Amino acid sequence: MNSDQLRKMAEEAVERIVDLSPENNLQGFSEKSWDTPLLGFASANDPLFKSYKKLIGEFHWTPIEIMQIVYPDESFDENELSVISWILPQTENTLADQRREDKLPSSRWVHSRHYGEKFNEYLRAAVRDTFLVAGIHAVAPAITTGFDYRESENFGLASNWSERHAAFAAGLGTFGLSDGFITEKGKAVRIGSVIINAMIEPDLRKYNSHTANCLWYAEGTCGACIKRCPADAISHDGHDKKACFNYIKTVTAPYAEKILGAYETPCGLCQVKIPCERRNPMVAKTPCA
Repeated sequence: MNSDQLRKMAEEAVERIVDLSPENNLQGFSEKSWDTPLLGFASANDPLFKSYKKLIGEFHWTPIEIMQIVYPDESFDENELSVISWILPQTENTLADQRREDKLPSSRWVHSRHYGEKFNEYLRAAVRDTFLVAGIHAVAPAITTGFDYRESENFGLASNWSERHAAFAAGLGTFGLSDGFITEKGKAVRIGSVIINAMIEPDLRKYNSHTANCLWYAEGTCGACIKRCPADAISHDGHDKKACFNYIKTVTAPYAEKILGAYETPCGLCQVKIPCERRNPMVAKTPCA
């Protein structure tokens, strides 16, 4: 298959599964967890992936490293590997409920964090398996044995495969003041990715910095996410991960466990009722909330 056929195969697989799979179900509400997805593509030979190791830590996988881990008896050329990345936007029902909250995440948001991410795991496996059935080596890093979190000297707790950084490489968005990822469908999203041993023409990044979609970094305006954070973990200096994690661990996780009967770590209040909730504000020029 050529690049265009592989791209179409990936796009149709993700869109079909999100649209038709009964797994895309916000249990407890009898509705979908996620709205229509966005897809982007990056080449494994993009210098960004090596730069992530320097920025995040040596523990952070490059695409060829994770392929080599999963297929130790095979050899790979990073020029032939592609990263498929997708954005799953929250539904309007979930966003509407979350906008009304200011201390704790809404019940829909809690269920989305739990059941919505379970669907994202299902989607990762299903997209991976779509290519495996076609005879193409594929791996979904975030559901691969060995995926975990470690302490980054620069960023605190960090995973050894960052879905947001893969999405940045694939041209899907940039980072904001709260560390959230601002896409053309906004910041209230979840992200997934699969790496395949086949070449898909990478998408061009339409931004010139890693914070280009954020009104605060681009123009010195807004900062609406600061007001939305109940833990005071966001300031004009950025995101205080420790304060954020502490609030989630001590406040929102126990609250979520009461709702779900299972441990979960939601919050997401900084992702709604802000200019970048549902769009890229640098394009839309939405006034601040």
